[in-house]
Amino acid sequence: MSKSSQYQARPLQNDGRIDYPDSEHQIWSELYARQIDNLPGRACDEYMQGIETLSMPTDNIPQLVDIDKVLMQTTGWKTAPVPALISFGKFFELLANKQFPVATFIRRRQDFDYLQEPDVFHEIFGHCPLLTNSAFAFFTETYGKLGLNATPEQRVFLARLYWFTVEFGLLKGADKPRIYGGGILSSPGETLYALSDEPIRKPFDLIDVLRTPYRIDIMQPVYFCLDEFDNLFDIANTNIMAAVNDAMKLGMHSPLFPEKTNNKAS
Repeated sequence: MSKSSQYQARPLQNDGRIDYPDSEHQIWSELYARQIDNLPGRACDEYMQGIETLSMPTDNIPQLVDIDKVLMQTTGWKTAPVPALISFGKFFELLANKQFPVATFIRRRQDFDYLQEPDVFHEIFGHCPLLTNSAFAFFTETYGKLGLNATPEQRVFLARLYWFTVEFGLLKGADKPRIYGGGILSSPGETLYALSDEPIRKPFDLIDVLRTPYRIDIMQPVYFCLDEFDNLFDIANTNIMAAVNDAMKLGMHSPLFPEKTNNKAS
């Protein structure tokens, strides 16, 4: 989170709203239209209910003040406008105080299909619908409180829990897996890939999750599936830090992906 960003967040006006140019509203409209039809039958019911509850606009970037009204009414959460990248400490502090960080920029057209940094589409479309759900909201708050008091080494292991739940989590589903991770839900390619026969899907096991490495720039080779969405309550109420310490003693699993190379194109 400490590296530099090519993007700059747009500032809030005095009324808490952001003046986005029409070209950026158009990008939101296209991103929304491209992804929303992929989700019925693939996204979990809790997410689809959250989409309905938020009732976000389809043709312009939602204003955070409008999202906040719904989140406050449902789970007591709100968004927090942030720059493109923030420190781990700030990230955990916001979550611990029931504030979800949202970078107030949207990807450029040349980054339409893939962006490593979380933009306003990823954060609002991918994550905010589930922040209307009490299990997801409680898990995320608990995670923030744990991270706020963790050591730097413990935070490295905690990051994997967030990655394989909030970002790339799946549910077992009654008939087939369903998606709840925002990193999948905001990505058309990964929405189809995650439910295909290509990746490995494993039952959620906390120690296993904490020991599993990942890369942010590839499709995930492995996903972890909760039996049901309310398992997030159960995870939050376990001794997560004891599991982190056990995972640190056991060490990492071998990665299921090739080592990243630093190829420099001329």
